[in-house]
Amino acid sequence: MCGVFGIRAPERDVARLAYFGLHALQHRGQESAGVAVSEHGRLTVMKDMGLVTQVFSERSLGALSGQLAIGHTRYSTTGSSAWENAQPLLHHGSARTIALGHNGNLVNASELRDEIEETGTRLATTSDTEVIAALIADDPAPLDDAVAHAMERLDGAYSVVALAEGKLVAFRDPHGFRPLCVGRLDGDWVVASESCALDLVGAEFERDVERGELVVIDEDGLHARQAVPPADDGSLCIFEFFYLARPDSRLDGVEVHAARVRMGERLAAEAPAEADLVLPIPDSGTPAAIGFARASGIPFSEGLIKNRYVGRTFIQPDQGLREQGIRLKFNPLAEVAGRRVVVIDDSIVRGNTTRQIVQMLFDAGAAEVHVRISSPPVIGQCFYGIDFADPDELIAARTSVEGVREAIGATSLAYISLHGLQEATRRPESELCRACLTREYPTRIPTGRMLAKLRFEPVRA
Repeated sequence: MCGVFGIRAPERDVARLAYFGLHALQHRGQESAGVAVSEHGRLTVMKDMGLVTQVFSERSLGALSGQLAIGHTRYSTTGSSAWENAQPLLHHGSARTIALGHNGNLVNASELRDEIEETGTRLATTSDTEVIAALIADDPAPLDDAVAHAMERLDGAYSVVALAEGKLVAFRDPHGFRPLCVGRLDGDWVVASESCALDLVGAEFERDVERGELVVIDEDGLHARQAVPPADDGSLCIFEFFYLARPDSRLDGVEVHAARVRMGERLAAEAPAEADLVLPIPDSGTPAAIGFARASGIPFSEGLIKNRYVGRTFIQPDQGLREQGIRLKFNPLAEVAGRRVVVIDDSIVRGNTTRQIVQMLFDAGAAEVHVRISSPPVIGQCFYGIDFADPDELIAARTSVEGVREAIGATSLAYISLHGLQEATRRPESELCRACLTREYPTRIPTGRMLAKLRFEPVRA
């Protein structure tokens, strides 16, 4: 996951614009946030653990002046959730200093890390992101060539923004696993993980950064080059379509909200249910629930009210509240009592949350709870930037649909078909990565210890 943002706007408050851009990308990562600015080539980074609003204040933003800025919201997939792994990372190399933010996950980080450390370079973090920064910072070639050289050696998912030598750099892996787009704010250039961040700062969407493309933005404008050949097939993550991306974003020209509504319509055709109400599990299940209700003729109801101020917090609930589980985030309305309800969600990973919601609805008096999922069963790990459970924790990977139904306690359970999901995205199969649903991976995948999220953490007694 993770969200990245970059802007070059010499006459604007770039730190403030980056802050607001990160607001739009907060859904992509809630562990830490940071902004780096470049003032006449001098780099300053401010980052900390927590949400964007917890990390920055009016006073701290006022201290970040410059002509360029990048920002990052982190969701960890390699390396612990710790301050030193918060981004943007600042790396001082033998050739240049670079600030860099990364969305994705490298599958060859271990090999590259070993090579870098053998040269005597000290890596200060346990994240795969610093590998990218070190390769660029230690390369004596001109900046764009140094980035291209690094891209040639990286394997896996990376959508990156960086600042070095007074320039804003953005680049994307040859498979295009994670989104990255470019916009214009009058005469200035903006880069972001999703188009919704461009909208928030008032920028106009220009285009997506192409697979394997390197973009450099400086005082002369935007310069693009095909740094590495694109893979034969694109691999934009299908999980972005049904869960990760914000519904008001566009991915490869497809509006995410409309795609999710189509998923719900297709789900109603493939797995109808006799019921009185259609309820979404907010917020990611809402568009599909709208589609299901529209196609089935069953009335739509909010049914479950979400407390949007819970999120991730540093103040942990006491044991009594912890036992309430999902009630910290959701509370059912009285209208579910005596009703047959269809609950729409985007996915089931471990099944714990779904089980609690089903039980909550029965406790509120629901007569029947039919669960419909707008993705096929999640059966494979993701190596490209989503921190799924280990395979033995993925409930659909170790049991049948009926087994999942029994585990969550639902009256009935059905998933959308893979074909139905594919059609709803309106993108061809050859342009999407569906590995978490098929176990068919577009790259080599790590094995053994190389799978461990915390593999670079120091061993402690």
